[in-house]
Amino acid sequence: MARTGRDRGDVVRLSKRMAYLLRHAPASAGLTLDAAGWVDVDDLLLALGVSRAELDHVVATNDQRRFAVDGTGTRIRASQGHSVAVDLGYPPEAPPAELFHGTVERFLPAILAEGLRPGRRHAVHLSADVDTARRVGARRGRPVVLRVDAAAMAAAGVPFARSANGVWLVGAVPPEHLAVRD
Repeated sequence: MARTGRDRGDVVRLSKRMAYLLRHAPASAGLTLDAAGWVDVDDLLLALGVSRAELDHVVATNDQRRFAVDGTGTRIRASQGHSVAVDLGYPPEAPPAELFHGTVERFLPAILAEGLRPGRRHAVHLSADVDTARRVGARRGRPVVLRVDAAAMAAAGVPFARSANGVWLVGAVPPEHLAVRD
C-alpha cells in the first residue's frame, strides 16, 4: 500500500471532510455534484488539497465504504446520506425479512411514537446486521438497536433500495414496524 504521509487521525479527518463535501455542502468548496451525486476526482483533490494516493487511501480504508469511485476512476460520490438533492439511482430491491437501526436511548421515546424519519437526509439508513447497527448507534452514546419488520413493510408496498456499500435505504419506518431488540 502506498504511504500517504497521514496518520490515522488525519485519515479520519479527511474522510469526514470528504463526507461533508460530497453529502451536504459541495458548494462550500466550489464543487458541483451532478444529478447522481458525482464530482470529478480532480476537482475534489484540488478542493481538499490532497494527493490522489491520499484520496484513494481514504476510499479504500473507510470501514463503512462511504465513498464510491466510478469505473473510469475519474468521478467520486458518497454512497448515501445526502442532504443535498441527488438521485443515486439505486433500483428498488426486496429487503431481508428484518433490518436494524442503531440509535441511543434519549431518542427512543420519539422514535417509538413517530417512527424513523430521514431528517435532513433523503432516506432512513438501515443495517442488515445487529453489529453494524450497534456501531452506528454507539457514535452518539450507549447504543440501542431497533428491529425493523422489513418484510411487512415490503408486503405493504414500501420500496427499499440498497446503496453501493450495503446500507438499506427507505423513506421512513412507521412505529408499528419497529421493536427494541433485546
